[in-house]
Amino acid sequence: MEYSHTAIIMNKKDIDRTLLRMAHEIIEKNKGVEGLAIIGIKTRGEYLAKRISDYIYSIEKVNIPVGVLDITLYRDDLKEKQPQAIVVKTAIPFPVAEKKILLVDDVLYTGRTIRAAMDAIVDLGRPQCIQLAVLIDRGHREFPIRADYVGKNVPTSRRELVKVRLGEVDKLNQVEIVK
Repeated sequence: MEYSHTAIIMNKKDIDRTLLRMAHEIIEKNKGVEGLAIIGIKTRGEYLAKRISDYIYSIEKVNIPVGVLDITLYRDDLKEKQPQAIVVKTAIPFPVAEKKILLVDDVLYTGRTIRAAMDAIVDLGRPQCIQLAVLIDRGHREFPIRADYVGKNVPTSRRELVKVRLGEVDKLNQVEIVK
């Protein structure tokens, strides 16, 4: 598959504004932040989770615990993608039992990553609920999964790629569609 055209659909300012809006929506839907904990899916979900936590702190003046989840071993396509799995690291420094877990990822596509993440979370304990926040929802679901908080809905074809670039890993903050 050859990609030739890149369209930037969000810049740093757009991403920041979107995450701030999502933080307000999260606070409103949960009637505050009591019992809330955030888990970001490795890699970019981890940094988006931290940013959302920072925005919530700026609004509510409450630190929300943030964890990082590596779902590599929970993927149902593990053997297709990589015969020898490379496990990065899960670091969840709080019990998930009875917490309102906000799961954060960069792009929601087929739903397979989110299904794997929910399996991993439930293996750690029984949360009160799991909510999902994604920066981009591009459609094409293969599982009946929907996000509670969406930064931007971006209709795409299956031949396109949506690339979220974040300063923490990519030295650049933007969202691109690559055709």
